[in-house]
Amino acid sequence: MGGWQRVGHLLEAVAVVFVVAMIAGQILGQPVLLGYVTTDSMEPALEPGDGFVAIPAAVSGPIEQGDVVVFEAESLHGGGLTTHRVVSETEDGYVTKGDANPFTDQDNEEPPVKDAQVVATVWQPGGSILVIPELGTAVTGTQNALGSVQTGLAGLFGTRSLLGTQGLAYLLFGLSVIAYLLDLWLGGGTGRRRERSRTRASGTSSRLLVAGFAALVVLSATAAMVVPAGQEEIGFVSAESDSPGLGVIEQGTSETTTYPVANGGLVPVVAFVEPSTERVAVEPTEFHVPPRTTRNASLTVSAPPETGYYREFVVQHRYLGLLPTSTIRTLYEIHPWLPLLTIDALLGGGFYLGGVAVLGTGRLRSRTRSDTANSGLLD
Repeated sequence: MGGWQRVGHLLEAVAVVFVVAMIAGQILGQPVLLGYVTTDSMEPALEPGDGFVAIPAAVSGPIEQGDVVVFEAESLHGGGLTTHRVVSETEDGYVTKGDANPFTDQDNEEPPVKDAQVVATVWQPGGSILVIPELGTAVTGTQNALGSVQTGLAGLFGTRSLLGTQGLAYLLFGLSVIAYLLDLWLGGGTGRRRERSRTRASGTSSRLLVAGFAALVVLSATAAMVVPAGQEEIGFVSAESDSPGLGVIEQGTSETTTYPVANGGLVPVVAFVEPSTERVAVEPTEFHVPPRTTRNASLTVSAPPETGYYREFVVQHRYLGLLPTSTIRTLYEIHPWLPLLTIDALLGGGFYLGGVAVLGTGRLRSRTRSDTANSGLLD
């Protein structure tokens, strides 16, 4: 393999990682490996449209002053993901601020940011953000183009299943099939002059094709496990008197309600629901939920003696029941990501190995053969 071929393969790998990261981020609603900003609040470190490397909060380690974090804001920009710098830490959470902003986010009525709200930390090698110029511009343009195609196809076929992240998976799968068919057709074409020949097209790498389909399977499985899960905020007021529901709780007392864990899919799931702040408790914390079924937990929230508004969080992790519950529990106790990665590897690896066993490891070629002679006019 020549040097240019190696460079080409490297660029292909980078492109695949980029696309998978962007699609996964779109499905999960948070940056996966790569993220970008859309406003000027982080200038001059990050200009609007600039990208960055995002390290998931689960593996980024403790957050310190000076770190740039991606967190789920409550009031900034109407809520949603915000990328700002941690300028200090209080008992209630982190104080954050955009580098270009004159005031902190908490001066603008954003509550202190808790660990449960942080989804990623921006990589800063040597103390400076590693900037990927115009990444956001490219991603936004691609998303707009794909969104327009999805809307057009949904209108053409009269179905909403082609919209959203599910429709995106369908669209990418369809594009992969079309690209493969075009490759076969173009590689197998012959000229009008007929002659004895055997042509062999370079073809499509079977391993690359199967890997692409395996990636779609893994993305779909990951979405099924992650999208319905995640953290949930429970806001309440500690007051002098109680009222029905969790909205207002008498100071110094607690209140219990039902917390449903639903499975609307066709595959059983194993779910773990745990408190991520100190004033909330869940019992039980582990569930095996059959398809089209709901299991209920008891959620207890304790109000502090001091009156005021408080925010508590619970986090749910769920996994497709493709492994024994005891195995999923053991992996979960090591790290909540481990069962997800194991199930993804099981699905993706099984699909890949099965596809390679059927298609082989070479290139898929289109061959044509014709026995002909030049035609002429006989006198």
